Amino acid sequence: MTWINNIPRIWKRAYLLICLWYAVNFAISTFFEWKLKRPFPYVLWNGLYLWEALCVLLILIFLWTHWLFRFRAVMQIIGHAVGIVSFFLIMGTLSYYFTDYVDGLVYFENWKEFMVELLNWQALRFYDQYIITVGVYYVIRYFQGLEKEEKEKSELALKNKEMQISLLKSQINPHFLFNTLNSISTLIHSSKDQARKVITQLSDIFRYALDSHTGKMVKLAYEIEFIENYIRIQQVRFGDRLKFQKHIDDACLGLSIPPMILQPLVENSVKYGIGPKEDGGTIHLIVKHLTGSVYFEVTDDGLGVNAKKVMDGSAGGVGMTNTDLRLKSYYGPDASLKVRASDKGYSVSFSIPILEAEKNGHVLPTQHENQLL
Repeated sequence: MTWINNIPRIWKRAYLLICLWYAVNFAISTFFEWKLKRPFPYVLWNGLYLWEALCVLLILIFLWTHWLFRFRAVMQIIGHAVGIVSFFLIMGTLSYYFTDYVDGLVYFENWKEFMVELLNWQALRFYDQYIITVGVYYVIRYFQGLEKEEKEKSELALKNKEMQISLLKSQINPHFLFNTLNSISTLIHSSKDQARKVITQLSDIFRYALDSHTGKMVKLAYEIEFIENYIRIQQVRFGDRLKFQKHIDDACLGLSIPPMILQPLVENSVKYGIGPKEDGGTIHLIVKHLTGSVYFEVTDDGLGVNAKKVMDGSAGGVGMTNTDLRLKSYYGPDASLKVRASDKGYSVSFSIPILEAEKNGHVLPTQHENQLL
């Protein structure tokens, strides 16, 4: 009986409860009929037989409703109209058999007369039995649908979180690591103090990236500290060709934002705007407090439209495209990146609502706080 074990527990319980409910109803009505109208033992047996038949029909009603559920509402209504009529004919015929037929009233006219007499209050009892069973089915399906929807939302949120973690793990471009290691190798021969300083900065960058895997929000001040470390390391490679200026509204420094949300924007400017330009250029990081929102912009005076790429959409799924997806995931479509490129340089900006950002109260510690811990 493996198929019985495959039936969800909720359906088994619903069926048993309905059968129990009608057992009470049949017991009461049969008792009063035996006590007040027909004091014969067969009345009690007839009530038992009708209840057993009803329990079998309940299974058929569940199966019929389950089959109709795949169709449109109109077809379901028509199907249940047919089901009610069929249920009435079956239960009415069984009632006729256990009462009139066994008494010798075996002709079609007798059956017809009995069924016509049922088309009063007893017919309503049969209709109620069908409708209640169908109603129980739809109620269970409704709550199962809600449960399934919540489960899908939870799974989607989990997958989204896993995607975010995966993106963060791959956020630091491998080429940046290789170039930094080459710079350190060169500095060891010329300036060991400078080499140690770059190693410390690189360590801070990777510590921040690893801490970001928790998915918690970070203070804007910590994100800017991370960006400054990133720029300092890049300046070891590019020297005076790479300049960095920040224009930060002090009121925004305590704002909570997704970790490493600015790094791909700055990296894009270094990689495609300033780096390939012979005389280099300047990257500006702008953060402004506006009414109800905070405005972010990373702009440079690099190659602009003449750059090899405007948006970093590498096959690995990192960079600007993923930043755009992360912003939409956290704050909705209005927070998507706005990209502008011209002969004078390149700019990318976005805005996030303050209230939404402040709802996320979890903050990562800075590198200095980590050392204290």
